[in-house]
Amino acid sequence: MSQYQRLFLIADRDMRHSPGLQRAAALATASGAALHIAAFVEPFATLSLLDKSVQEKTRESYLQEYREWLKDEAELLRSKGLKVTTEAVWTNHPLEEILRHAAEIQADLLIKDLQHEPALKRAFITPLDWHLLRESPIPVHLVSTLGNPLPRRVVAAVDPSRAEAQESGLNQRIIEAANGLALQCDAELHLLHTYDPTLAYLTNAVAGSVSSGGDLVAELRSKLQVGFNALADDYGVPAERRHFIIGSPISAIADFTRLNQTDVIVMGTVQRKGLDKLIGSTTEHILYQVPCSILAVRV
Repeated sequence: MSQYQRLFLIADRDMRHSPGLQRAAALATASGAALHIAAFVEPFATLSLLDKSVQEKTRESYLQEYREWLKDEAELLRSKGLKVTTEAVWTNHPLEEILRHAAEIQADLLIKDLQHEPALKRAFITPLDWHLLRESPIPVHLVSTLGNPLPRRVVAAVDPSRAEAQESGLNQRIIEAANGLALQCDAELHLLHTYDPTLAYLTNAVAGSVSSGGDLVAELRSKLQVGFNALADDYGVPAERRHFIIGSPISAIADFTRLNQTDVIVMGTVQRKGLDKLIGSTTEHILYQVPCSILAVRV
């Protein structure tokens, strides 16, 4: 059974035959899904300084270049039997346009090439990729350097320690999204939890507990292991594909994906407010740490 009916690729003319385009085409081929490719073109900074008539001609010229490029890409994909539609959109608000188009075409999956933004720039401007992770109601697949056009190893990163993830069903959504992708691609599904023991020590210190830190850590780890195995059992993940590892989440996940030839890491995001929104989530920060692609689902 096909896991996807309609795929939505955000394209960039500067990245011809990019990893994102290759991944989208491979998924469309495997699933039989229709593929809609859209380019969202933002005005350059000095455009407003030009005469109105010149602005309009410039805008139309830019859009025409994008349309011709998309037409060439679409014809190549159609020659391989894919159902492809394209459009070029001129906009000052790409996030809003992307979300609106995704809703209109009822996309199952939004695919985009991961854009690496310098840390200094991220300090002042929230990257579009981060905005998509926070705001998109449909899963977002950010594609990094491409190893396999179709993923061979998909890893679901869950967190049985967080009541929020349990109560909202986020862990289940993560596994279901990962399992759906793995089934579509005939890939291995793995389950991963990173356990940071320093949290147990901090909890012990704040509570003023008389129990030894080692005992508390062992107790907490045992409880998390039970919850983790219960999730794995529910989805039939075999023992050799269950990974319960110690370490700070970002570095531990990055090391794991690097050492285990991971194609896609599937993670969850939640809507954030205030300082949490400014700082960003684990999923957002891990974008620039892992060597693989990310599939993010939101509650």
